[in-house]
Amino acid sequence: MVLLNKEMIFPCNNINKKIVPGIFSLLQTQNCVKSRYPYRTLCSAVLQPDRASTCSGSVSKPMLEQHQHSGMDPSLYTAPPEVRGMTCLDKEVFTQTVIVPALRVPKEVLNKLVKSLKKVALQRPGIRRVVEVEGSDDDRLLLLDPASVSSPSSFSDAEAEALQSFGIPQELQRYELRLTYDNLKSEEVLRAVLPEGQDVTSGFSRVGHIAHMNLREHQLPYRNLIGQVIMDKNPGVTCVVNKTNTIDSAYRNFKMEVMAGEENMVAKVRENGVTYEFDFSRVYWNPRLSTEHERVVALLKRGDTVLDVFAGVGPFAIPAARRGCTVLANDLNPESHRWLQHNCKLNKVERKVTTFNLDGRAFIQGPLKQQLPGMMKGTASVHVVMNLPALALEFLDAFRGLLDQGLSCDVNLPQVHCYGFSKEDDPQKDVVERASASLGFSLEGLCSVHLVRNVAPNKEMMCVSFTIPKEVLFSRESTQTEAIEEPAPKRHKCEETTN
Repeated sequence: MVLLNKEMIFPCNNINKKIVPGIFSLLQTQNCVKSRYPYRTLCSAVLQPDRASTCSGSVSKPMLEQHQHSGMDPSLYTAPPEVRGMTCLDKEVFTQTVIVPALRVPKEVLNKLVKSLKKVALQRPGIRRVVEVEGSDDDRLLLLDPASVSSPSSFSDAEAEALQSFGIPQELQRYELRLTYDNLKSEEVLRAVLPEGQDVTSGFSRVGHIAHMNLREHQLPYRNLIGQVIMDKNPGVTCVVNKTNTIDSAYRNFKMEVMAGEENMVAKVRENGVTYEFDFSRVYWNPRLSTEHERVVALLKRGDTVLDVFAGVGPFAIPAARRGCTVLANDLNPESHRWLQHNCKLNKVERKVTTFNLDGRAFIQGPLKQQLPGMMKGTASVHVVMNLPALALEFLDAFRGLLDQGLSCDVNLPQVHCYGFSKEDDPQKDVVERASASLGFSLEGLCSVHLVRNVAPNKEMMCVSFTIPKEVLFSRESTQTEAIEEPAPKRHKCEETTN
C-alpha cells in the first residue's frame, strides 16, 4: 500500500492499482465483492500527526480523542461472523481491516527508540512494525500493539521518559491495516471458528515433523480445520494427528488419526544432543520428559551400569551409553525394541548396549538376576531405571528374594529410579507407600522423591529413588512368577541386527 496525498482519492475500481500491502491508511468501505464475501478496499491520506487528513469525508483525529468517542476495542483482531462454525478452511474470509496506533519517529533515533518500546511495538506474523512515510525521507512510522497502547497514558514511566528524551511527542495516530489469515495466530483463528463459550485448543506436542494433539469431543467436528491451521502456523510441521484413545495397551502406544498433512509416522527428533528415529504410531515417546531424562543421566558416572527395564526407543539407555556406562536395555514392544537397536547404531553406542525384548518382570528375574551379582562385586554404581509410570511400582516385588542369601553384598547395592502416577493429595507419600508395599519393606526415610511433571489436573508423575535394601534383595520370600506368555525371549547385541 502506498501512502497517497490527501487530494488523491480514487474510485473503487481503481483503488487496488494504487495500493501496496503493508502500509496503513484510512478506511473506506466499498460495495465491492470478492467471491461471495464482502471486503473492504482502502484509500489513503497523508500521515501528518499535527494535521487532520480526510478520505471520502472521514476525519483522522489524534488517537486519544477518537478512542474516547468511538469506544474502540483495543484488541487487534475480531473475526467476521462468517467464519463461526466453519469446518473447511477458507482463508479469504478472515481478511479484515483493523485499527492500530502509530508514532511518527525521526529516522536517526528510530533504532534506539524501538528498543525502548519493544514491549508495546506491534508484533504480528508477516507485518513490519516500522514502515516508511510517504513524502518523507526523514521519518518513519512505528506501529504499536493496540492491546498495550490505547492512549498516551498507556506508556510506562520508562517508555514515556524514552519518548521525551528523543523529543517524540506522545501523540498517537489511528491507522488501519489490512490483516489476512497469514497475519493471524493459530489461537485467533480457532477462537473465531469454534462455537462461542467452548474451549479452544492450539497446544500440541511436537515430535519431529508431527504435531500431536488431544482434542475434546466438541472439537472433533473441526479436527481437519484445526489440523490445517496448526500446520500452517508452525513451520516444519507436515503432519497433525489426534490421539483417539488412552495409552492402555501393553506396548504403551495409542491409536491416532491424521487430521492434516502427510501420513508419514516415522519421526526424527533430537533430544539433549542425541538423535532418535521411530514410528510414532507404534512406540511410546513423550517430548515432555526431556528434562527428566537429562536429570537421571546426570547422576551417572563413566563405568556405571544401567539396567533399563522399560527402555522404549532409548531415551535413558542411549545417553547413558554415551556417558560411558554399560547398559542392559529391555522393552516388551517389538517395535520399540527394533527402534532401540536402530538408535543405538545411529548414535554409535551399539557396543555399549545389550538389548532385550522381554516382559519387565521376566527381564528382572532373568538377565538382570543373572548379571547383577557380578556387577555388585565391582566399585562402580548400578542403576535400575523403571519408567513405566502406570505400572512400574507394581513390578518392584520382582526384587524380593531375587538373589541367593549366600551372596553377601552390603557395599554396592543397586539404586532404583522408579516412576509412578499419583492422584492423591500427597503424591509423595502415596508413591512411597505403594513402593514400600510392593517391596514388602518400608522406604520411609530411605528414599528421595522427585516431582517429574503435572500430567493432568490432580495427576502427578513422580520418581522415587532408593537403594534396594538387602533385606529385600536377599529375602527368603520370593515372588518369582511365570512371565506373561510371550514369544521366546530375544537377547541381542545391537550390532547383530540391521534396520
